[in-house]
Amino acid sequence: MDLGVVGQAAGMFAVTNVDDLVILALFFARARSAWQVVAGQYLGFAGILAVAVVGALGASLLPEQFRPWLGLIPLALGLKAAWSLWRNNGDDDVPDAAPGVLAVAGVTLANGGDNIGVYVPVFTVADSLWVYVAVFLVLVGVWCLAGWFLASRQVVARALAKWGHIALPVVLITIGLLVLFSG
Repeated sequence: MDLGVVGQAAGMFAVTNVDDLVILALFFARARSAWQVVAGQYLGFAGILAVAVVGALGASLLPEQFRPWLGLIPLALGLKAAWSLWRNNGDDDVPDAAPGVLAVAGVTLANGGDNIGVYVPVFTVADSLWVYVAVFLVLVGVWCLAGWFLASRQVVARALAKWGHIALPVVLITIGLLVLFSG
């Protein structure tokens, strides 16, 4: 197993899930039972991965010279997020009630459009798709642990809620440009 690919997968997971970390912290702060948040997060993220893998398999049928153009997807998502941020259109995806498994899974899946937009082009050109999937599944557990930790640290949770949304457009635009110019 190539440690460089593991590092790339870990980095991509981290930057595409910054917003999810804040949501997880908020879910853990409101949850009756932590296992419901963890199970919902795994269920929702499994849906994201399934859509991304199927999308990448379909995109792999494209001629190789067209694959870098898939970088336009995360680039467009990043520009849209930057535009929304600039216009100050913050949406709150977190429900007010204590979350159950399906509520967490639904929010995770609904919040995963940017993940899918980034993962499909990267998975299409990746040589070790299974490494990305395995690393992502391990890191979902780490993210849940971090979310639980943050839920018990109000100062950290407030800071992430305040600044985490700024990093998202920058990261998406960067990933889009990297995929676009990889070919």
